[in-house]
Amino acid sequence: MAKTSPSSGRSARSSVWLESRTRRSGRGGGQPSGLDRDRITDATVRLLDAEGLAKFSMRRLATELNVTAMSVYWYVDTKDDLLELALDAVFGELPLPDPEAEGEDWREQLRMLATEYRGLLVRHPWLSPLAGTFLNIGPNNLSFSRVVQRVIRRTGLPDHGLTGAISAVFQFVYGYGTIEGHFFARVADTGMTPDDYFRDVMTAVNEAPTTAEVLEESRQLMAARGGDTVAEMMERDFTFALDLLVAGIEAMVRRDGGKSSPSRP
Repeated sequence: MAKTSPSSGRSARSSVWLESRTRRSGRGGGQPSGLDRDRITDATVRLLDAEGLAKFSMRRLATELNVTAMSVYWYVDTKDDLLELALDAVFGELPLPDPEAEGEDWREQLRMLATEYRGLLVRHPWLSPLAGTFLNIGPNNLSFSRVVQRVIRRTGLPDHGLTGAISAVFQFVYGYGTIEGHFFARVADTGMTPDDYFRDVMTAVNEAPTTAEVLEESRQLMAARGGDTVAEMMERDFTFALDLLVAGIEAMVRRDGGKSSPSRP
């Protein structure tokens, strides 16, 4: 469900992709030289990656581009328009399988889509709050959504269960990737490696009376999970959780007794 952007009080129907105009009229005369919407969007993504959503501003972007803020407004009406463009731009990084390809297994295609989406959320920690703010109807986002729907249709689930399956898989990935992205961002702020940071935190937790008892109860679970590094632990948890979801889809299809054949778009 689309949410109103907290920074502008937009209506639920607002989106840069629904605007008929490509720039704001009556501002600054002629088109600024050396700028175009793609260049501005690319610079926005770089700044968001480097400095985060909280520090992003049109003034900071203009400095990065070595232009005035008014020059940027020639191409977008609001800061929210620019954030929405950046959001869709990074979705263009996702490689998409062909759900119509002969002999392709929906399970592997679903795992690929989930894994790539997780990686996107980790690379761009600012993505997750924006994904819940805008309508997400840009061309790259729509391409991703279309492929997800077509892959899920091939599972054999009945039509009434398709959106639930999509929610189960991709809301899990959204949550997992968001937390993972925040973890790595926090680690980067300390200047430590993820493994050093994890060891430092675990040592502190072990020494605190209020948390040591809880951690002791979890120690067996953590040991059973395996993995020598933070990356390995996260990868194993993600893979196993995703396998559980795939197995759940398969079980639901079997429960229907084969009555629901894989439907085609």
